[in-house]
Amino acid sequence: MPSAQIIAIGTELLLGVTQDTNTAFIARTLNQHGVDIFKTAIIGDNQARIAREIQNALQSADIIITTGGLGPTVDDPTRQAVATAFGVEIEYHPELWEQIIARFRGYNRQPSENNKRQAYLPQGALAIENPVGTAPAFAYEKDGKIVISLPGVPSEMKTLLLDYVLPLLQSRYDLAGITLSRTLHTAGMGESNVDELVADLEAFSNPTVGLAAHPGQVDVRITAKAASAELAQRLIQPVEAKVRRLLGIKIYGSDGETLDDVVAALLSQHSLAFDLFIDQGLEEVAGEIINLPIFTSLKFISGHGVPAPTLETLYNDKKEHNYVSITCPDASQPKVVDVLVHMDGVNYPSQRSFGGHPALIPLGLKNYLLGTLRETIIQTKGDICKK
Repeated sequence: MPSAQIIAIGTELLLGVTQDTNTAFIARTLNQHGVDIFKTAIIGDNQARIAREIQNALQSADIIITTGGLGPTVDDPTRQAVATAFGVEIEYHPELWEQIIARFRGYNRQPSENNKRQAYLPQGALAIENPVGTAPAFAYEKDGKIVISLPGVPSEMKTLLLDYVLPLLQSRYDLAGITLSRTLHTAGMGESNVDELVADLEAFSNPTVGLAAHPGQVDVRITAKAASAELAQRLIQPVEAKVRRLLGIKIYGSDGETLDDVVAALLSQHSLAFDLFIDQGLEEVAGEIINLPIFTSLKFISGHGVPAPTLETLYNDKKEHNYVSITCPDASQPKVVDVLVHMDGVNYPSQRSFGGHPALIPLGLKNYLLGTLRETIIQTKGDICKK
């Protein structure tokens, strides 16, 4: 299985102005086609640094894919950086210039003289026509290694990767294997607690098991390498089954499922209506909760009491949690539930019990609340206020 490094190029990525989504897409695509990702990197628009990164990558990886830096301006240095990495000059390709002119003509525009820079490639490079943009891509091969430079515009990158790059790689390498991942999402349990339960599985070599912590959630990722998707699934299934036995109700979904959608589906399934009460002063940290569409009403209150005139007459009517109280206020309306988010003396702006930076507390609190609601609904089979 050949290995690859992905290099995302652009100072805007380092500044946080633009989010790098290209790397994730390329990594998933290559893994699904039998290419092992060795490393990823983000480099600013600096020709010398890009060239050094490419040279270093060639020492460890068979395939290097860069994105970005193929525009017509002075601060688009990828073409020259690749040439520098291989010790060659760049050369003009008149056929590329004709393609660029034709592309602009299709947009009812005229290219500027600057766009002519995009018709220059490292000497010996293979030009890859860009049918959905003005920046040609290219590939440079030497000593069994290949560097492929793609545009940074996601739609252009995806088209070229799927339609041109994958067939090119399949013609150069034996891409018989596949890397497949299954991600199980948990809520209501910290990373260290999850780790303690699945520690033995994390020692496996194929499939591998790894954890990723998020505010109020922990993901368990199971990754298998095999000759086909079917064989990879066979490796994943028994490990997934064991993880599910170990973590039980804490697992709320897998892969693309979200906690928001899972809880919303449960409310709909059991015809439940949740009214939300929030302690005054928690407006900021409860910001993520306030925007949830699952609540039928919202009220800010003082103190820690929710109006519940028939509270004492109900069975299983109140679940106390660190930050959440679930109460049934009216026995005559068993499907109407009050949810109180309260402080209990905790100094939210400085506490970090949800993991990560304090700025992530609103997201962590939201996921904690949703996890609590989900478990309560499942454990009571939707009859939260049952007598």
